[in-house]
Amino acid sequence: MLKLYFAPRTRAVRVRWLLEELEIPYELMRVDFKPTTGQFFIQDTPTGKLPTLVDGEVVMAESGAIVEYVLGRYGRGRLAPEGNSPDWPRFLQWLHFAESTAFPPIGVYVWLTRYRQDAGDHPALIEDARRRVSTTLRQVEQALADRSFMVGEAFTAADVMMGFTLIAAETLGLLGEEFVGLRRYLQRLQSRPALQRAMQ
Repeated sequence: MLKLYFAPRTRAVRVRWLLEELEIPYELMRVDFKPTTGQFFIQDTPTGKLPTLVDGEVVMAESGAIVEYVLGRYGRGRLAPEGNSPDWPRFLQWLHFAESTAFPPIGVYVWLTRYRQDAGDHPALIEDARRRVSTTLRQVEQALADRSFMVGEAFTAADVMMGFTLIAAETLGLLGEEFVGLRRYLQRLQSRPALQRAMQ
């Protein structure tokens, strides 16, 4: 059985959400998140990171890689378009945009405002992070202007990846009221029972 090392409000939510959507049995290994104020790889997991997935001899970190692994090994064609589908490139783009483009400025904002003790010394950096968050969120909102989900009218794992990024932005007060479309999209995601279970 899959083992997922999990702490609330971390990227492990993405993996748990995916497993719940796919109804794949797994063992949830709850750990307490250790703030990474000066050191990395300090979580109580086999990799020192969250999330960590263990599948027999396979041990993985990185939420995006884990999502692709689970889809490839256990998805049976669910929550992802086929590789020869015209939707496949769009799926890959948004699957990875969620972490590699949209999340970094959120991470900088968290690092400066939550983990460092000298946030007051870095107002320009904090404001720059806020601006970059807004820029990336506008890109996502534009992509959703004519569709219900990231790839089209069907929910996919790209929405799992993006959904957590938006939850983080909202939690930090970075998802402003001006993002009407994104807020509606996030409400659609938050109404899914699998996400509600993953957030418990």
